[in-house]
Amino acid sequence: MRAGWMSVLFVVAGLSATAVARADDPPKSCSVAAYLLTSESTLSRVASAVKTGGPLDILVVGSRSSTISGAENDAYPARLQATLREKLTGIVVSVSVELTPRKTAEDVVPGLGKLAQTKKPTLVVWQTGTVDAIRSVDVDRFHDAIDQGVTALQNAGADVVLMNMQYSPRTETMISPTSYIDNMRVVAQQHDVPLFDRFAIMNQWNETGEFDLFSPVRGVDQAKRVHDCLGRALSTFIINTAHIDTAKLGTRRQ
Repeated sequence: MRAGWMSVLFVVAGLSATAVARADDPPKSCSVAAYLLTSESTLSRVASAVKTGGPLDILVVGSRSSTISGAENDAYPARLQATLREKLTGIVVSVSVELTPRKTAEDVVPGLGKLAQTKKPTLVVWQTGTVDAIRSVDVDRFHDAIDQGVTALQNAGADVVLMNMQYSPRTETMISPTSYIDNMRVVAQQHDVPLFDRFAIMNQWNETGEFDLFSPVRGVDQAKRVHDCLGRALSTFIINTAHIDTAKLGTRRQ
């Protein structure tokens, strides 16, 4: 049964099997509740990089849900890069991706510190939790792994944003994500790092009808729209948590 869950979840991960695409679909507004786009924690290194004129290097570490097969330029990391470049006038922004497919947080942790030391990103967005939930990893071990990973990234000199799993109504009855989501929130609070609540954002889109995340009909076009909205939401989250005034930034660089 668990192997079956893995197959379902990794089809869902690409978002190509969870959304309906039609030529007459109206453009999506990407509306997100304001409280999901900010944090009490601050991205101080991001703020400093922007204040001094950049560059701003962002590394996304995560599973294949950060990609769209055959359309990498439309996946949320690429859309994040494009949106930040639009918003941060005069700042060189680079977003790269380190894929860790089918690995638990505990599997990923040993290489995180070295990865950050080698690539020297300003910010690491660590997307995790899905595989742990699928495999029913002990939540205490999951908590400890996230704690160790964040510590390693911070010791390597990077800001950190934790990103939890994506929401899918088709898999809600197959896995129990709540304890993993809660533990990520606890670790984020303990380390004073922001948590980008992708699960809640996508749940909101599904509830409001912004996107249909239940239908099994394939729709790459709609997958691209979901990723575009995620990239835009994440860009706003990063700017808000770094307390960057984009209006003043644009004026300063004219």
